Amino acid sequence: MSGEAGDPPGLDPALDRLPPRQSRWGRRSPGRLDGGVGSDRGGASYAALDLGTNNCRLLVARPAGDSFRVVDAFSRIIRLGEGVSSSRRISEAAIERAVAALTICRNKMKNKGVTRGRLIATEACRAAENGEEFRARVAQETGLELEVIDRETEARLAATGCTTLVDPHADGAVLFDIGGGSSELVRLDRSQQSRGGPPLPQIRGWISLPHGVVTLAERHGGIVVTPQSYEAMVVEVGEMIAPFAREHGGDGLRGVHMLGTSGTVTTIAGVHLDLKRYDRNRVDGCWMSEQEITVVIGRLLAMSYQERVASPCIGADRADLVLAGCAILEAIRRAFPCPRLRVADRGLREGILVEMMRDDGVWGGGNQVAAS
Repeated sequence: MSGEAGDPPGLDPALDRLPPRQSRWGRRSPGRLDGGVGSDRGGASYAALDLGTNNCRLLVARPAGDSFRVVDAFSRIIRLGEGVSSSRRISEAAIERAVAALTICRNKMKNKGVTRGRLIATEACRAAENGEEFRARVAQETGLELEVIDRETEARLAATGCTTLVDPHADGAVLFDIGGGSSELVRLDRSQQSRGGPPLPQIRGWISLPHGVVTLAERHGGIVVTPQSYEAMVVEVGEMIAPFAREHGGDGLRGVHMLGTSGTVTTIAGVHLDLKRYDRNRVDGCWMSEQEITVVIGRLLAMSYQERVASPCIGADRADLVLAGCAILEAIRRAFPCPRLRVADRGLREGILVEMMRDDGVWGGGNQVAAS
């Protein structure tokens, strides 16, 4: 493609690994484009990588109009956090899966001439005793330097990536991101239009729970889920949400809708739409009523593990995790009873891209995230 840069700094194409004494790719350079591209929008190619507890995801994009255009993407379930809640360590098998996925991401970024990237890691790396060792190994074997972000940053990025899906006629939204090792809730007021680019999120409050689909399924079981074990998961998560709900729920929910970004809600939407294969164009931005969500969760609870594996919107990779995700969603719904939910097949990666592009002034606006 025209306008693409060469190999990212720190990667030797002949050796296909990080050469000694060169800087690793992934170091942040706020306020400018790495590689000296400056304000040349035609040549600016951005990468956002999210290494989560369950998934490794990459987006490569270029500015376009008041948004951006995705030119490449990658997603793979790697279960980096498998067993971390009990062992406190990332296993060798998980490290190998992550390195293999990250190598693919590195090659995609090279091929697309990425000039600036932000490569984040979340709860698994925050919680694991060998998180720093893992990051060093990733840098040595792939040339990618991961940035472990805190939970507040994770919540802000999720909100930034989803603002275009907040109903402009609503008074705000309760955004939730059900991850593998943690889950974030963000109380949003009506988005503020920026001078360029997507709207700015108006964050009233946020909370991060130390539970995601992987950690909860490991605690309560994910293959065989009884009504009793399911309710136990709901209650456990609900107790964690209760203080946040007392502050941001109740009468304050009038005119507010829910906005969900995670594999859990996209799976629920796919089942609701009776998709024979997952279709992002139909899922991203779709609305579901409270009753429709209840019906789908009931269907999932009635399925056996084998039936969940056979479902085209679940599959073997998620069959033992989806009910833990439903339990987290149910706890959120009980705490924040909103009549409708908008489903987002977007989130952290899009938030990263928006923040980088806003920092670089590609849309002519500022980079402030508002909070009331």
